Amino acid sequence: MKRRLLSVGAAFLAVAASVLVFVKPADAAVGLHVEGRHIVEANGQPFVMRGVNHPHVWYTGETDSFADVKALGANTVRVVLGTGKRWGPSTDVADVISLCKQNRLICVLEVHDTTGYGEEGAAASLDEAVDYWISQKSALVGQENYVVINIGNEPIGNVNAGQWTAATTAAITKMRANGFEHLLMVDGPNWGQDWQYVMRDNAQAILDADSRHNTVLSIHMYAVFNTAAAITNYLDRFEDNGWPLVIGEFGWRFNANEVDHETILAESQARGLGYLGWSWSGNTDPVLDMATSFDPARLTTWGERIFNGANGIRATAREATIFGGGPSPTATVTPTVSPTVSPTPTDPPSPTPTSGTRSCTAAYRIVGQWPGGFQGEIRITAGSAPISGWTVAWALASGQAVNQAWNATVTTSGSAVAARNVSYNGSLGPGAGTVIGFLGSWSGTNPVPPLTCTAT
Repeated sequence: MKRRLLSVGAAFLAVAASVLVFVKPADAAVGLHVEGRHIVEANGQPFVMRGVNHPHVWYTGETDSFADVKALGANTVRVVLGTGKRWGPSTDVADVISLCKQNRLICVLEVHDTTGYGEEGAAASLDEAVDYWISQKSALVGQENYVVINIGNEPIGNVNAGQWTAATTAAITKMRANGFEHLLMVDGPNWGQDWQYVMRDNAQAILDADSRHNTVLSIHMYAVFNTAAAITNYLDRFEDNGWPLVIGEFGWRFNANEVDHETILAESQARGLGYLGWSWSGNTDPVLDMATSFDPARLTTWGERIFNGANGIRATAREATIFGGGPSPTATVTPTVSPTVSPTPTDPPSPTPTSGTRSCTAAYRIVGQWPGGFQGEIRITAGSAPISGWTVAWALASGQAVNQAWNATVTTSGSAVAARNVSYNGSLGPGAGTVIGFLGSWSGTNPVPPLTCTAT
């Protein structure tokens, strides 16, 4: 009887063990993963990407950029890599991941060679991109808490965009067949902008193709998304269907026909969507650089806006809990690290000066000009004592007007213009500065006016 009881007990334990084995779903995620339409960490904590793109493959020596974007508040960096077909090959994946982890950044790694495939003759296919990831597998396995694999950047151009669905399905399937358990990211066709709605209309098929059910879709928003309606209509479709989405690239409205970045930032925050702005520095067209020559002390208008503006990175980024769950190091950044970085909205106000007089100076620059319009920039710098607020005033020339502004509240009365600080950039330490930007119109001449700066 004892032997029989032991046998029955053993059989019971075997059955129980088999139940424990088989109740675990086949698609159980490891590390960063998708739940519904959101990204969460392995511990179930939501993670919303707030970061920038860094063109690593073309500037492999700019490794300080990882620390610099972290100091400005980013929690994610999307790193440009190459397979060797067009750029690279990037064989330093382990080093890149190490840089991300050292700086407490989630790493989105992307292959850029696929850009515009089908229209760009030199582009790599998604299948070739997967072969690259397989070649780098030893550096990637075990990094699922820290790394997202963006299989291929903007993998189909505008020619035969319909091929995107089959190519993307095959790429995801091949990644999983080769043992990758990471969160996968896939860009839309039409050079990432999906203006023919191939990704939007086939999103569910793509998500279903992933045996791990751990894929996030990525839209790149540029000139196709130049109105609030175009942006919200697209995002509504994904939200209504519960599809996971991030804005993997976007620029800013440097002229009237470009992307409506203000709506993107506001809608991303309202909907809990991740965003990654293009790009830190090094663009052939520097209007999209956030930092001049990779220098965090020389933020451009775009850099000031995305890092320090409303719904921007400093105000909304939360560090991944895998790095310890504490506050982001940005809370302790001082102006000696980056003189042009404005304090976060949660920073305490600057102390009342014990010596010196509150003062500020302002410098006006025309960033770009075209017939009838221009983009202006004003740099405000505190004097020898800290200030808690500032107002810059100037007079418009005949035919000039200010039509849109950011990083300041701008009012006009006749030809008189006054630009006042907003909540996040009024407090400046001695010698620290901030930059505001605006779009204007002109006729006749477009002179640079004298400015007055008043500090409080």
